[in-house]
Amino acid sequence: MEPPRSVNVVDVCHVVPSTDLPDSAAAAPKSLPLTFFDILWLRLPPVQRLFFYETSSSKSSFYNSIIPKLKHSLSLTLHHYLPLAGNLTWPKDCPKPVIRYVDGDGVSLTIAESNMDFYHLSGDDFREVKECHPLLPELTVSQERAQVIALQVTLFPNDGFSVGITAHHAVLDGKTSMSFMKSWCRLCKQLGGGDSTLGPGLTPFYDRDVVKDPAGLEAIYANEWLNEKGPNNRSLMIWELNLRPGLVRGTFELTREDAEKLKKTLLQDSLLHVSTFSLTCSYTWVCLVKALRIREKKTHLGFNVDCRSRLKPALPENYFGNCITGRGAFVETEGLLGEEGLSFGIKAISKAIKSLDDGVLNRAEILASIIIGAKAKTEVTETETRSGSVSFAGSPRFEVYGIDFGWGRPRKVEMTSVDRTGAICISDSRNGNGGVEIGLVLKLHEMEAFASEFSKGLAKLRSI
Repeated sequence: MEPPRSVNVVDVCHVVPSTDLPDSAAAAPKSLPLTFFDILWLRLPPVQRLFFYETSSSKSSFYNSIIPKLKHSLSLTLHHYLPLAGNLTWPKDCPKPVIRYVDGDGVSLTIAESNMDFYHLSGDDFREVKECHPLLPELTVSQERAQVIALQVTLFPNDGFSVGITAHHAVLDGKTSMSFMKSWCRLCKQLGGGDSTLGPGLTPFYDRDVVKDPAGLEAIYANEWLNEKGPNNRSLMIWELNLRPGLVRGTFELTREDAEKLKKTLLQDSLLHVSTFSLTCSYTWVCLVKALRIREKKTHLGFNVDCRSRLKPALPENYFGNCITGRGAFVETEGLLGEEGLSFGIKAISKAIKSLDDGVLNRAEILASIIIGAKAKTEVTETETRSGSVSFAGSPRFEVYGIDFGWGRPRKVEMTSVDRTGAICISDSRNGNGGVEIGLVLKLHEMEAFASEFSKGLAKLRSI
């Protein structure tokens, strides 16, 4: 006898943008070209998140109330986010990819049920990474076109439900993705009230003319992709990154009180600029290097930076699309292992952030070749062991725990795409205490070692 399926798909809906709303001068465009910010991520794996909501609603309430509200509000939201209902293409007569929407296009919304343990999946105990994967939708992608987003709502009878989103990285960065989710939430809670507006903070800004490209990055990035297994390779197929076997997911929190105490231990260095971001990354970095016993002489930490406010001229905060660049901090591993390891890491991260003053796009022309080169390297090397490279994704500023559709704040939010990328996700804390939540995936023995280092450092701090 076959074991029971952990997730059973009940329906796959095709949700189209609403036509009941009045057109406006700021209506979403039906065709939207990618910028160099977008093209950089063309074939990278999509970004995936899971939102868990605890509710005692019955099965009938789920199908008769919750699902209809989610579908209706999604349709209203897509009216404002029309490109998300379209497809990414790369026409032969076009020098770069473009998102195109035609009437009838829409977003796939999978409705499913699960017999898995809701509280285990949405808890902080170590969980096998594969347990969450059935709760996530897949993008439909071919050589010629790619779906932009896919959604899945899964019911855990009598316990709650999850909302999974898979978003194409060449169309959405984290800020835009979360703006879409917040817009969906706003309209869901406003159903029946006659208000289908998003407000100035959430209404997407689509004008591509505001993105200046004096260095010709668009052509550089496009050519890099055309020549990857090319020439003239216009494929939109997304890279398949292998999942390391035996991975578990873990969640840790650095409370605001912990952060303040850590800062006080560093105040003797008047030249040290300490932010919550640099503090969180450095503390996690130090714990990880110790836990994994990294022996490389140098270690590297990478992170993304939102460029909207840093460009000249600056872009609006509600600009739709990717607008991020990368920065890296390189240090001697021995420095992180020493007594001043936290300070050592913060100095390196602060230096990397300070380099943005020299130009947020300084040396950006080499980013595509670095990304493609890194992918090529993973194809010919064994990835069973960790290297000295660490990367961070997400941001507390996204306020993922504010994604409330009207049934309460999420019990848990997971950035599940880090399962394959190996990045460490940081977000706001579900406790609303100003702390930072840290999510990472490691092998079980690695996670246990990290947990020991993480708690040992905080215990020592709290005893002061």
